[in-house]
Amino acid sequence: MKVVENILGGLAGSVVLNIAHQALARFDKDAPRIDIIGGEAVTRAFQNADAEPPTGNTLTGLTLAGDLGANTGYYAMIGGANDENLLLRGAGYGLIAGIGAISLPAPMGLNDEPVTRTTKTKILTVSLYILGGLATALTIKAIRRYTN
Repeated sequence: MKVVENILGGLAGSVVLNIAHQALARFDKDAPRIDIIGGEAVTRAFQNADAEPPTGNTLTGLTLAGDLGANTGYYAMIGGANDENLLLRGAGYGLIAGIGAISLPAPMGLNDEPVTRTTKTKILTVSLYILGGLATALTIKAIRRYTN
């Protein structure tokens, strides 16, 4: 049951991250555009496989699905240990993911500008991932409270 709780928590955190990211992008010109980097990664993966990269809504859908899947798996690890310090673990995992989001695209050959454009953009990027980690921890905590 713990695995299911962790996956559901990770999914909740991933959904919160994506909703907050999209909402912020509509209202703030300095908002990170993690989705642009994701789309570039999907396109690159298709090109590396000698396949025609998707465009439009198909590219958007594949990018979102990949993002939700990867973040769900990552955030699910927050609940892997005992319940002690669950919120601190959530914030820590979020911080690590956020730092990775701003520092890994360039070494991977992707354009990092959508998440490193300004200092504010970098701070917002990291903050969004911390928000996702905290949402995961709170969800796991709530599930465990009602199922155990």
